[in-house]
Amino acid sequence: MATRKGLGDKRNRHDPAYLRAKREKYAGRAIYKLQEIDQRFRLIKPGTQLLDLGCWPGSWLQYAVGKTGTEATLVGVDLVPVEIALPANVQTIVGDVTKLKLDRLVERFGRFDLVLSDMAPNTTGNKDFDIPTSEDLFLRALDIASASLRIGGHFCAKVFQGGRFPELLREVESRFQQGRAYRCEHTRKQSREQYIIGRGLKATVARAHDPTEG
Repeated sequence: MATRKGLGDKRNRHDPAYLRAKREKYAGRAIYKLQEIDQRFRLIKPGTQLLDLGCWPGSWLQYAVGKTGTEATLVGVDLVPVEIALPANVQTIVGDVTKLKLDRLVERFGRFDLVLSDMAPNTTGNKDFDIPTSEDLFLRALDIASASLRIGGHFCAKVFQGGRFPELLREVESRFQQGRAYRCEHTRKQSREQYIIGRGLKATVARAHDPTEG
């Protein structure tokens, strides 16, 4: 579902973040958004077990593994295969997050400390389509996080801001000890892109969404 804008996108070639990412050998300019969010909310630490939804082209995994170290397990999921080289403790899965078998995911990798989502729809330019589709992706990411995070784990996901934005924020606040909205400095001015961060998954939510029960 994600829009494909890696470092090969010609529209990026005069963008300072794009040029910096290319110099620093990151797969995409989005790395600096995660870096900014992480510095603000301190989500990634050594040993953090992490799930990255919509992980292509891989820059978030590149940044995250640099913080977690090689002892942690990092898992990325996307419709498109990640082609960059990553350390052996980073595994990527080609698949549709809407069809992800959460019980198998948890059985295979255990519970995560952090679930990230930079997913976005293949944008059409029609906000009446793009925004609701983005909201649906966000809610799917939130449900995956609720089912695969350990109690006390964290969540961060992108959404295009629209009429349901307050509702989405309240939903995160209901599942986590703290919910916050954040707009990155590296987001383009014309973009509706926002991130919602949930810190501290509640025990009642983890039990209610446990995919290995029942």
